[in-house]
Amino acid sequence: MKVLTKNTDYAVRALLALGGCKEGYISARDIARQHGIPYQYLRKVLQKLISAGYVESKEGGGGGFKISAKPAKITVSDIIEVFQGQIELSECMFRKKICANRENCVLRKNIKRIEKTVIEEFRKISIESLLKDIKA
Repeated sequence: MKVLTKNTDYAVRALLALGGCKEGYISARDIARQHGIPYQYLRKVLQKLISAGYVESKEGGGGGFKISAKPAKITVSDIIEVFQGQIELSECMFRKKICANRENCVLRKNIKRIEKTVIEEFRKISIESLLKDIKA
């Protein structure tokens, strides 16, 4: 089980680069170079962040990408949902076909409790708080 995929990791890194830039737009090449993200991969991640409303782009001279939402309003939980869907700790509970043991499963209640805690903790981590951690 992966809690964070490569897409989510790259998206958070890109948002940190964009959120930390006060000078307007940044090129994808600069972000890729500074954060060790493959350029073509980053382009796809940025397009998904644009679709989700977290990033905007501008073509031409002085163009590139910039964060379009306030860093305090973007949580790691939001980014996980964009790239991975909802956080799910057990496949047996969330398959399209309901598990036959669902009613008798002794783990289900505990897994749901842990899952809720994980989601709440990721909601507490914003891009702004991560930027503060970088500066500290």
